[in-house]
Amino acid sequence: MRRFWVVLTIFIILFALFAGLNIALGSVSIFNSDSGTARKILWDIRLPRMFAGIALGGALALAGFLLQTFFNNPIAGPYVLGISSGSKLAVALVMIFFMGAHRAVNSGVLIFAAFAGAVLTMVFVLLAARAHGSATLIVSGVMIGYICSAITDFVVTFADDASIVNLHNWSRGSFSGTSWNDIKVMTVVVLVTSFAVFFMSKPIEAYQLGEGYAKSMGVNIKAFRVALVFLSSVLVACVTAFAGPISFVGIAVPHLVKSFLKTSKPILVIPMCFLGGAIFCLGCDLTARTAFSPSELSISSVTALIGAPVVINIMLRKKRSA
Repeated sequence: MRRFWVVLTIFIILFALFAGLNIALGSVSIFNSDSGTARKILWDIRLPRMFAGIALGGALALAGFLLQTFFNNPIAGPYVLGISSGSKLAVALVMIFFMGAHRAVNSGVLIFAAFAGAVLTMVFVLLAARAHGSATLIVSGVMIGYICSAITDFVVTFADDASIVNLHNWSRGSFSGTSWNDIKVMTVVVLVTSFAVFFMSKPIEAYQLGEGYAKSMGVNIKAFRVALVFLSSVLVACVTAFAGPISFVGIAVPHLVKSFLKTSKPILVIPMCFLGGAIFCLGCDLTARTAFSPSELSISSVTALIGAPVVINIMLRKKRSA
């Protein structure tokens, strides 16, 4: 328990540091601007973007933890399994349809579309894994992800609406352009879902010890697995609807948190995963905004550079222990 408090203290310090830097740093210095301009930059741009990084980063990490629990695979995650790409395709189709009809897109519609895309993609991955064994799980997910991404790029390329430029930027993954109305919706969705995940700590811990043990503890396995699919899909859908697909956060953060805590107890790992995901995305978004300022990188490029080595390390460890 002492390790938990030490890690929590370090995480809180990192969280405060990255949050402060995200507010203070950018292509325009708020310290050299007049008070009106500085207030507008902070209130309309940097604060909503920071809160989006916190909420959506935490959601991605929790979704990764749930998927790793569901598949009992340390490299299962929303991006690797193609779930983020499925959500991206569904949202892109809805956005193009509404734009073509010159209508505004409601955030609730986007979340529902992303949720439907996530669930459908997960069903395809599950069917492939059931038919050909769990060894094909990751390969199936990656292939489905490529197919969904290719269809999305094709649709975006040949869409004739001028607003598709915004869709193209969104499809690369970004927290930019987040409004306070978006923050309200994503906060409600993410917090409600995260609390539901936390209250499932006991059945998740029992499930980690095996289905037989979980059944003996009174866990309804079918209902439990449906709940894992539903909650992870909601979290992925919320992220994809507002920020586009963001890679490797869902794999890297749960693994790093478990390594730091030296435990996989859900009651400790779940809140730390959320906090760790927020820190990870705040740091990556800060890098994306400031590394080549005023030009901005895709946040997925930065998360991939940091997260991919973690995934490689997991696979090497898994191979050595096999």
